[in-house]
Amino acid sequence: MIIRKAIPTDAERLIVLMKHVEESKHMLYEPGERQTTSEQLEKRLTSSSEETVVFVAEEQTDLIGYLFAIGDTVKRKQHSVYLVIGVHQHCRAKGTGTQLLRAVETWAIDKMLHRIELTVLEKNTAAIALYKKMGFMVEGVKRDSICIDGEYANELYMAKLLKHASIQ
Repeated sequence: MIIRKAIPTDAERLIVLMKHVEESKHMLYEPGERQTTSEQLEKRLTSSSEETVVFVAEEQTDLIGYLFAIGDTVKRKQHSVYLVIGVHQHCRAKGTGTQLLRAVETWAIDKMLHRIELTVLEKNTAAIALYKKMGFMVEGVKRDSICIDGEYANELYMAKLLKHASIQ
């Protein structure tokens, strides 16, 4: 498995993977709801931004995972990024998520960021275990923040503070 930054030519395969991951009902978008086209994603991947990066996990020629680290242009928020991660159903619990999180953490430390954060469905115990293993801590609960198949679900706010060798 190779972890690398996404490039514009990944857009079509990345959209297919994102739609597959959304079938799990653990993501914000419902299955079939995402309207992003491969052209729109290609344009987003082409326009380089200092605040945002997209990593993909690739096995042979297949994309099996992704991680969006979305930064903010607001000065008071530039020390942090919000993460969105997804792994193909058949590749879960095989280290893909761990490697994607390691890659984004290395990137974030190189950028001198201080905080990486995400939200996760409270019932997604496998993802929560991964995030805790990687050093994320639960900071709060968004009660009834998502409605899935007519039932409300809580999300957990989780974050990891990054330590830098040059900061005492």
